[in-house]
Amino acid sequence: MAKDSNSIVAPVANGKMNGHVNGARSHSVLAGHFKAHFDTDIHAKRSLLQLRSKSDPLEKYVYLNGLKERDPRLFYSLLVQNLPEFTPLVYTPTIGAACQNYSHIYRHPEGLVVSLTDKGRIKDVLRSWPNVKDARIAVVTDGSRILGLGDLGVNGLPISLGKLDLYIAGAGIRPESTVPICLDLGTNTEAYLNDPLYLGLRQRRVPPNVMQEFMQEFMDAMKEVFPKLLVQFEDFSTDNAFYYLNQFQNTYRCFNDDIQGTGSVILAGFHNAAHVASSHSSSTPALRDHKILFYGAGSAGIGVAKQLMSFFLNLGMSEEEAKSHIWTVDSKGLIYEGRQGVAAHKTYFARKDYTGPPIKSLKEIIEYVRPTALLGLSTQKDAFTEEIVTLMSTLNPRPIIFPLSNPSSLCELEYADAVRWSKGQVLFASGSPYLPVEWEGNKYEPGQGNNMYVFPGIGLGSILCSATRVTDKMVERAAMSLANSLTDTERAEGLIYPRLTRIREVSADIAVGVIRQAQEEGVDERVQLRDLNDASLLQYVKEKMWDPSADVGSKIKSKY
Repeated sequence: MAKDSNSIVAPVANGKMNGHVNGARSHSVLAGHFKAHFDTDIHAKRSLLQLRSKSDPLEKYVYLNGLKERDPRLFYSLLVQNLPEFTPLVYTPTIGAACQNYSHIYRHPEGLVVSLTDKGRIKDVLRSWPNVKDARIAVVTDGSRILGLGDLGVNGLPISLGKLDLYIAGAGIRPESTVPICLDLGTNTEAYLNDPLYLGLRQRRVPPNVMQEFMQEFMDAMKEVFPKLLVQFEDFSTDNAFYYLNQFQNTYRCFNDDIQGTGSVILAGFHNAAHVASSHSSSTPALRDHKILFYGAGSAGIGVAKQLMSFFLNLGMSEEEAKSHIWTVDSKGLIYEGRQGVAAHKTYFARKDYTGPPIKSLKEIIEYVRPTALLGLSTQKDAFTEEIVTLMSTLNPRPIIFPLSNPSSLCELEYADAVRWSKGQVLFASGSPYLPVEWEGNKYEPGQGNNMYVFPGIGLGSILCSATRVTDKMVERAAMSLANSLTDTERAEGLIYPRLTRIREVSADIAVGVIRQAQEEGVDERVQLRDLNDASLLQYVKEKMWDPSADVGSKIKSKY
């Protein structure tokens, strides 16, 4: 197949392509050279020592990327065994720096890039993938809104790679079943257009009508070439994220993690936090009385807000009553009907009960709304100041504060500050990981509202039951499965999310819930799973999860 000069589609080599294995590499080559002294268990320890000898997170990312290329089974084995240590390196927050610098740290072809110049022959590009028959899940980005870092163009490819690494580690999806894809439709970032090392097209982004034609051809080609494939959209610009989800979700196997996955994981965390807050004392609000203020109204913010409607709907409220418990704020202040220039995707939550002048100050908005929960998806570093946290703590004995912006360099509130300023009373979850902190002799452990808790299970469940589409109810069921996954010990310790070390157990539970919901809605093609009781279905799910540690040696104790 002819290849565009700007494409970084890799040729097939050694039975694999772009770092996603078509069969795990063996240690036999190394053993042939070091018969007397080579040991796989020791080599795994050696690899960890090499990783930990590096101080810079981006250097660690590059090292792990190379390890995945050289020995994918060892890489995934170490990833599964050391999730708390590795996850911040292969995904947020380090993945942000990896994307920003991708054209400079690029070592070898990985992932599939479908370029604007491929229009009219996208099927041919997709067919170049070596594992077409095995492909079951793709993460697709156009690089236009990577995390909170803006338009990174083709440099956004690592976001697809990192997300699929977490599907593999968190849900046991086989590497050869994954397809990382970046759509190269140009970039509006001048620094990349002028960078001689930039790997993508040297042109500005195409207008909406051209992109719509491209996306329709792309999705039709995906359905034809990969008929069993589930597509997860990732980090499209806000308007496009909503547009293409609405365009394709009822006719293709797809979902959008920024809108639906983020909403699902935050719904689970809020569900648990609200129950803790409401059971604190007789003066705390009843579950029906919670009020949520969203600081940030992009695709993630509005997506989460729509998902959290389920919390109130499940309490028996009507849609309008549930919506009345949610307030949204963007860069221009409180969003309300009559305010000029409100984007279309924000109008659903525009307040009908506010008729005063614009309110722009977050402090003034909190004083007006008196929320029980403050959620940040603004990508504004340190937006939740001591004054804001103190005010929330004055209004609520157990304030719920979720600064969810990624990466951590854009997070609205540091965990140590949240604990100190709330005097240890905050119910906290962030998008990026934070370490536990001590305050006045007590140890506090943060929650992390990481999409990793839900999207692996959503993907696994959808794949195993051959869901024809991912419904909103399936995503909501994933949230409730996550909320109910806390152990008695985790609840006693005040956690609102399970510990990350249990992610595969949690993913299996979520997959069962997703399969059951798909069956209830009749969107499952593998109908024979309906005959299994819940215990048997859970066992079936666990047996389908790939274990990369099967022949890499004994388990290695995590650094943390």
